[in-house]
Amino acid sequence: MRFHLILAATLMAAAPLAGAQSPATASSPAKKELVQKVLTLQQPAIENMARQMIEVPAARLMQQASPVLQQKIAADKREAVAQEIQADVKKYVDEAVPIVRERALKLGPSTIGAMLEEKFTEDELKQIIAALESPVFRRYNAMGNDMQRVLGEKLVAETRGTIEPKMQALRQALDRRLGIAPTPAGAASGAKKK
Repeated sequence: MRFHLILAATLMAAAPLAGAQSPATASSPAKKELVQKVLTLQQPAIENMARQMIEVPAARLMQQASPVLQQKIAADKREAVAQEIQADVKKYVDEAVPIVRERALKLGPSTIGAMLEEKFTEDELKQIIAALESPVFRRYNAMGNDMQRVLGEKLVAETRGTIEPKMQALRQALDRRLGIAPTPAGAASGAKKK
């Protein structure tokens, strides 16, 4: 996601000039070199995008497994099964991320690079590079994870009371549709009292 924001910001910075010049001019070795420099500057963002393509669905799978783990696995075995699931997910991520990252970096020149070469002039590419190399932009970009984390923590804190009951109702509705018997609220505490 951050890759798209970075690229969009730099492309928008060069957009006013796009109407004034014809970006579809013939490509020169200098233009190809500028495109390669943009791709090199964007390499961390491309790698991050590839990582997220693997990690986000894996995290969703773990989240989906959590209620099933609570409902279907005996309490004395839950922790061990949870650790096994985490190990399986980690193994998948560790194996899949390098494959997707490598492929993303190989596809970059023929996808993003081709678009940049077609849509931007040499002067516009120089402006994009200047924006990407700007110390202020680099500092701003480095804050991306922190900004997302702070916003996410605040958002969760402020919406938890409203969203958790809705999520619980959704889980119960899905359980009913799937034929999964709900665990009565008093059953767990009743078993402890005996």
